Amino acid sequence: MLEKAQQLKLQFEEKVNTAKNPADLEQLRIEFLGKKGSVASLMSELRNVPNDQKKEAGQIINEVKQFIENAIKEKNVELQKLEEERLINAAEDYDVTFPITEEKGSYHPITLVQRELEDIFAAMGFSIEDYDEIVDDYHCFEALNIPKHHPARDMQDTYYLSTNQLLKTHTSAAQNAILKKYTSELEADRPIRVIFPGRCFRNEKIDACHENTFFQMEGVMVDKDISISNLIYFMKTMLSEVFQQDITVRLRPGFFPFVEPGFELDIQCTICGGKGCPSCKDSGWLELCPCGMIHPNVLTAGGLDPEKYTGFAFGLGLTRLAMMRYGIKDIRVFNSCNLKSLSQFENATFTQPEKEVK
Repeated sequence: MLEKAQQLKLQFEEKVNTAKNPADLEQLRIEFLGKKGSVASLMSELRNVPNDQKKEAGQIINEVKQFIENAIKEKNVELQKLEEERLINAAEDYDVTFPITEEKGSYHPITLVQRELEDIFAAMGFSIEDYDEIVDDYHCFEALNIPKHHPARDMQDTYYLSTNQLLKTHTSAAQNAILKKYTSELEADRPIRVIFPGRCFRNEKIDACHENTFFQMEGVMVDKDISISNLIYFMKTMLSEVFQQDITVRLRPGFFPFVEPGFELDIQCTICGGKGCPSCKDSGWLELCPCGMIHPNVLTAGGLDPEKYTGFAFGLGLTRLAMMRYGIKDIRVFNSCNLKSLSQFENATFTQPEKEVK
């Protein structure tokens, strides 16, 4: 056994010295250390060794195996070093004094607004969730108290896919899944507090204030004894943090099948100061935050007892907020891929811009 082990070691040394690349080393590893390799064959011969010699023979084989493993590692390091030297020598000479202009990338304005809002809501104890852009009819409509043939479906021109799925028309499509996912919070006597931003799609005529691709942020809070007062408190807190200034608002009744009662929270247009412009359709007001108390049917679909729990939901138009922040009068700027326009934005408070973005 000792003679065979030494012979195997010599064979390996001869071959490893001729290895020129990692592929050669891998082939050697398989040949000597693989399941059907030389070392495994040597181990199988232990059954023919007398019992009083098996321990010594096993140690000899293990020593050879360890030698081969270490030799392969060392050779691999050597080959990598040689390759690095080859690449360095092959590289073209360069002038270390040559000036390098470092052009930094930038975040999309909607991303900037979204991240700031996420920080605000996280500070208020809200979790942040993501959700699919392709959903089914149940989650986008039926679970939100919008059955088939409901007139509310006519309010949203939906993109339907050949797979019987659709592109979500609102972030509310995640509401059912979120309620089910966070049921354990209620069982632990903690409220459900979650926001879920995302991209939405509607087959609309594109103009200065309408796009077929836009961004929203949905939020829900559910617990025992949640009331409209809680909704108003969180909306006021959120707006004071977002705008960092006094904003003129109005609250008016609004219809949404998934809330009852429902409200429309409007703010005075920060782009025109309430005078009227294309962004606010010359009304001086922008519909900012539809909200309301979650409908009992929606709570039931989410696996919650509406007799025990209540909650509110609200939606924010991230695209519209970005327009107000940066004074952008044409929503098409966001999807224009014009880097000159999109790279000029940075974090700032929601104030009236000094000049119009072109």
